[in-house]
Amino acid sequence: MHDHVSRPEPGSGEALVRVEAAALNFSDLLMIEDGYQVRPPRPFIPGQEIAGTVVSTGPATGLAVGERVMSKVPWGGFSEYSVVRADMAMPIPAEFSVASAAALPVVYTTTLVALTEITTVMSGETVLVLAAAGGIGLATVQIAHHLGAHVIAAAGGEAKCRLAREHGAHHCVDYGLGGWVEETRELTADRGVDVIVDPVGGKFTGEAMRLLGWGGRLLLVGFSSGEIPRIAANRLLLRRASALGVYWSHDRDSAMLRRTARRMDELLRAAVIRPHLGAICEFDELPDALLALRRRETTGKIVLAVQGSAIP
Repeated sequence: MHDHVSRPEPGSGEALVRVEAAALNFSDLLMIEDGYQVRPPRPFIPGQEIAGTVVSTGPATGLAVGERVMSKVPWGGFSEYSVVRADMAMPIPAEFSVASAAALPVVYTTTLVALTEITTVMSGETVLVLAAAGGIGLATVQIAHHLGAHVIAAAGGEAKCRLAREHGAHHCVDYGLGGWVEETRELTADRGVDVIVDPVGGKFTGEAMRLLGWGGRLLLVGFSSGEIPRIAANRLLLRRASALGVYWSHDRDSAMLRRTARRMDELLRAAVIRPHLGAICEFDELPDALLALRRRETTGKIVLAVQGSAIP
C-alpha cells in the first residue's frame, strides 16, 4: 500500500519540478534515522538530489516551464514532484541524461567546495581520498586529478580500487587488507600527504591522520562509518596541520556556491566531470537500495528512476 501526498505548489523564488531521477546520499539514511543536522517534521519524504523538468513557477524565479534542471532540495526528492529554490537549481547540460544530472548537485558541489574553497589543492600536492569508490570519493578523485594533484585512493577491495584508478587515481590502497597506512606512507616516500578527504570517519580518520604531512589538511566530509572520530590534536600540532569541516548552505554561502556552480559548469563542458552510476533502481527497489548504501555495497551514485521513464 502506498501513501500519497498532495502535489506541492511553488512560492516566490521557487519552481515545481517533475522529478525524473533522484540520487541517493548517505545523509538520506541519517535523516530517516533522525540523526542528521536537518530534521524535517515527520512524516516526510526523503531525497535531496533531483533532476527533472520545470512544470510551473512562482514569482521571481528566473526559471522557465519546460526547462531541464538539477537541484539539491532539503528533502522530498523521492517523489513525482518537488519544489526547488531557484538559487539551488542548475541547468542540465544538453548531453547529460537526467540520471547523470541527478548525481551532480550534492557530491560534486561538496567536492568543489572542499578542494577549491575550504582549501585550495595545488598542482603537485598529494591527495588521499578515503572511500574512493563512493559518490564523494570518485568525484574527489576526478577533480583532484584535474587540479594536478597526485591522487592516492583508499578503497575496500580490488574492484573498487580498479574503479578509482579508472577515474584518475594514480595509486590505490586496499584498506580491506592490513598495512594500508604503511603502503601509503611508502608511496609518499615517508613525506606524508598534503590533503586527506574523509567522508568515512570512525577508526579510518585516526589511521589516515598518521599520514598527514607538514602543513597537511584533513577535510572532514562526513561519517559514513556511523562513528564520529576523536581528532588527535597532538598530530595536528606536531605537523602544523589543520582539520577542516566541509559543510555548505545556500543561505549562508550564496556567493561561494555561485563560484562553485560556475566551476562545475566549466568542468562539465570540459568533460572532467563524469559521474559513475553504480545502479539505477525503480521506486519499489528504493528500500533495498538504501540498505545497500548503508552496507557499503555500492559504488558511485545510486539513482532512483522516479517517473518510470527509460533512463540510459
